[in-house]
Amino acid sequence: MTISEERVAPADLHDQVRNLLGGMELRPQGQVSPSVYETARVVSHAPWLNGQAGRIGYLLATQRPDGAWGAPGGYALVPTISATEALFATLHDIAAGRQPGERRAEIARAVDRGLTALAHLVATPALAMPDLPAADLIVPVLTERINHHLAELGARPLAELTARRGGEPLPLPQAMTDRRLVMVRQMVASGQPLPQKLVHALEILGEQARGFAGVRPVGGAIGAAPAASAAWLRGPQDNSVVVQYLATAGRASDGAVPCTTPISVFERSWVLASLVRAGVPLEVPSTLVTSLVQSLGATGAATSPGLPDDADTTSVTLYALARLGYPVAPESLWHYDVGGYFCTWRGEDGSSITTNAHALEMLCWWSRHAGRDDARWATAAESVTGWLLAQQCADGQWDDRWHASPYYATSSAAVALAGYGSGTDVAPAVDRAVEWILRTQRADGSWGRWDGTAEETAYALHLLCVADPARHPGIDAAIAGGAEFLDRVDLDAEQPALWHDKDLYHPTAIVQAAVLAARHVCATRSRLSAESR
Repeated sequence: MTISEERVAPADLHDQVRNLLGGMELRPQGQVSPSVYETARVVSHAPWLNGQAGRIGYLLATQRPDGAWGAPGGYALVPTISATEALFATLHDIAAGRQPGERRAEIARAVDRGLTALAHLVATPALAMPDLPAADLIVPVLTERINHHLAELGARPLAELTARRGGEPLPLPQAMTDRRLVMVRQMVASGQPLPQKLVHALEILGEQARGFAGVRPVGGAIGAAPAASAAWLRGPQDNSVVVQYLATAGRASDGAVPCTTPISVFERSWVLASLVRAGVPLEVPSTLVTSLVQSLGATGAATSPGLPDDADTTSVTLYALARLGYPVAPESLWHYDVGGYFCTWRGEDGSSITTNAHALEMLCWWSRHAGRDDARWATAAESVTGWLLAQQCADGQWDDRWHASPYYATSSAAVALAGYGSGTDVAPAVDRAVEWILRTQRADGSWGRWDGTAEETAYALHLLCVADPARHPGIDAAIAGGAEFLDRVDLDAEQPALWHDKDLYHPTAIVQAAVLAARHVCATRSRLSAESR
């Protein structure tokens, strides 16, 4: 992220918002950062696809100095094991004459360093593994593949490799087993249909994924994922729509692919909801509204074609449409009511703070503004309020399974509770969240889990701007410092990935909308404060 010493002179907010909305029309697939995990899986599963050299170059360029890939701690495991396996497979292909060998020595050094980093990661006591989708399947599968590559070294030594690890296989992290992988393999072997949510990670089936009979492309993709799509291809002669999907998904400069794509509904609903929630004046193209209306079915909307409908995307889509003047009754949300809270999708392993914050926001908005005095809405809102309050950490924050940063979950939950929660416990909970935000501001005015970021600073400011300054000394100075930080940020520069998929990703337009909305609420608050003096 680029931070200047002086304030960036941003364009007029209206122009920035108009450009943001226009960009979503021009790029209907959505704007998502490239993924080390997904790119490496395409390298490994479909080495014959055009752009292989660029994808390998991307993996080499993104390796960290310590040999790992990705974010700190447990977040490094999935991208590191994926990239190391892909480059190891490439090295074997080069040795067998199946791939050109111009970068053989460089690839071997990267594999050496990756193996060393993996050995350190899996040996770390109580490695804190984040709640990433399918990680408990991905890591065992790729551990098997790496151990197969290591075993091959006995028969076909590669002189460039020095990190042989004494021939010992790579173990799983201490807290992980292959139990769920064994169950999935048994299910597939027995002919049972693959659950829709597992299609997103079809690559875990290895060779069985090729042309898997129970799966068909949706929108050109398998499970809305390049990795699953590459694994499904039957071989170099495959000319299916999936090949075109992968070509389109790849970045022009190097062929690196993102995680979930397309993300049209997700991107459009989150962008519009962020802006209308903050009161930003909007002139929304009719095509964006129409696309969101059309995305809704009996069980709501999905993040991407080929993924199951979910309560999070459904809630935010309904909220954005309602606030824009196109209300749709949220009957589909009852599909996710599991008693006391809402699941993200049926059969979810775990639960989500932000899904329930968004559901609370939508249910309460509908009951207040749509003229529906239905006790069911009120009862559900009361239950979700209680559930959210019970999930708050002792220090005042919340954290969530769909984002690496507690600032996203804390802002989502506290803003929803402040606006729509009822009961005597709501105000103290919001106060605790505000105080946690104030305590964790950095010296440069920013907020962030690992480093100060524009995204996390925007989330913090959204909460502070709905808080009562009389209850929180120092809040005005904190908001001023955060707003100054945002003014120094170049949003066109590369931003850190914080959102959860199989590894971390950055949804560009969604984050830009959050920042623009934060700038708007800070400016509005400053103006109203000046007028009241």
